Amino acid sequence: MNILALDTALGACSVSVFDAATDTVTASESVVMERGHAEVVMPMVSRVMEQSGLTFAELDRVAVTVGPGSYTGIRVGIAAARGIGLAAAKPVVGVSTLSALLAPVMGFAGKGLSAAAIDARHGFVYFQAVAHGGKPLCPACYLEVPDARRIIGAGPVMLCGSGGALVAYDCLTHGIDAQLSDEPDIPNILWVAKLGAIANPKHAPSRPLYLKGADAKPQTRSAVPRRQEH
Repeated sequence: MNILALDTALGACSVSVFDAATDTVTASESVVMERGHAEVVMPMVSRVMEQSGLTFAELDRVAVTVGPGSYTGIRVGIAAARGIGLAAAKPVVGVSTLSALLAPVMGFAGKGLSAAAIDARHGFVYFQAVAHGGKPLCPACYLEVPDARRIIGAGPVMLCGSGGALVAYDCLTHGIDAQLSDEPDIPNILWVAKLGAIANPKHAPSRPLYLKGADAKPQTRSAVPRRQEH
């Protein structure tokens, strides 16, 4: 199975072609960037596909990170993946950024917990945790750092992601053994592809995963009352 994987949800633009049958990366490219994903992603797809030696018709599916993450970045990646899937008549599956961050650290937690946290600012994180052996402990959610620590319980825990240090510090100040992974704070595109390969298209839709409401709120204090018709 040949997977084209895309990630623009956080601080990078990454594209990879992965052969699930041989567990090998056929071609891959990644650039760390906070903005400008829309201008970079499709040229990157073109280069990676050319390096892979495959045509879009030879792909079996497209995988894309669906969040949580940057509102604009998420939509850029999903739009690109859906466009490719539509043109090539291939299924498109969504992969959570938290799952992609969590996957490579699960084997290093020993008998403890593994958790991914993305800094959502103002003392909040996007959080997901699994127990030893991969048993789900907490699905992807948006919560305050102390609440993440309470979910972790007595630990120990291996943390990753841009919010990992925040949660680790809170754990340590409460006597809970917490370690930080050496993995980058952005998803490894290889794991996006691997998770995309095993995903069930019926249960992994390529639509944005928003865990909190929009920050912008409609103004009401200066609203003009509606004129009453007589």
